[in-house]
Amino acid sequence: MPHFVTMSKRKRPDLKVPAPYMTEQEKILYNLIQSKQDLGIWSWDIKRETSLPDNVVDKSLKSLRSKLLIKEVVNVQFKGRKHYLASEFEPSSEITGGKWYNDQGFLETEFINFLKDQCLKHIRNLKIATVDTVANAVRRSRVLKIDCSSQEIGDIVRALVLDNDVIEMRSNGLGEFASVPTGRMCYKCRRSPDAMKEPRVGVMAWIPCGVCPRIARCMPGGTISPMTCEYYSKWLDF
Repeated sequence: MPHFVTMSKRKRPDLKVPAPYMTEQEKILYNLIQSKQDLGIWSWDIKRETSLPDNVVDKSLKSLRSKLLIKEVVNVQFKGRKHYLASEFEPSSEITGGKWYNDQGFLETEFINFLKDQCLKHIRNLKIATVDTVANAVRRSRVLKIDCSSQEIGDIVRALVLDNDVIEMRSNGLGEFASVPTGRMCYKCRRSPDAMKEPRVGVMAWIPCGVCPRIARCMPGGTISPMTCEYYSKWLDF
C-alpha cells in the first residue's frame, strides 16, 4: 500500500511554553504572521504590510524560524514563493492541497487514482449512489488508514463525472431512485463492469485536470486557477 495511507496529523505545539525573547522587529513580523492563522502569508506580503527594510525582514524571519516560532510551508499554488505560518497552526487545505498533495506539494496521482477506482466500485455496487453513501462505503471497506471526509469523496466522484465514468443526476424519488430523496444529487456508472477494465481514454484523461479532484473549484482568478497551475502549464508546454 502506498505511503500516503499512513499519514497522521501532528499535534499542535504546547502554547503554554514561554515564548523566546523577540526584538521589536521580530514581534511585528510574528504578530502579522500569527494573525493570518492557518492561511499564513507570503514573504513579499510581509514586507509590504510591515514596510520594514528587506534585510531586516529576512534577518527577522530567519531568527523566528530558529526559535521555532514560525515555519516555512509549501503553497501548492505558488511553490516558488516563501510562505510562512505561525508554528501553532497547521496549514489549511488551500495551502497544502489537502490529501491530494504530498509534503513536497506534488499531486498524489497514485492515491487519487486508487480512490477513484474504489469510488467507482462502490457506485457500481450501489447502482444509484450519493456522495454520502459512497463515502460511507469507502469507510466501511477500511481500505484506507486515513479518513476521507464526504467533501473529499465528493471531489473524487465529481472527477469521475469529468472522466465520463459516472453520470450525475437528480433523484425523482421513483423507481431506481426510490432510496434517494427527491432532488438529491446522485450518481450511477456510465459504463459496464467489463468496460471499466479498459484504460480510461476520455478527453480528460489526457490532461492533468483529469486526475485533479479539485477541478470543480478551479476557475480563472480563483485560489485554484488554470493560470497558477504548474501541472497545466507543463502540459501546455509539452
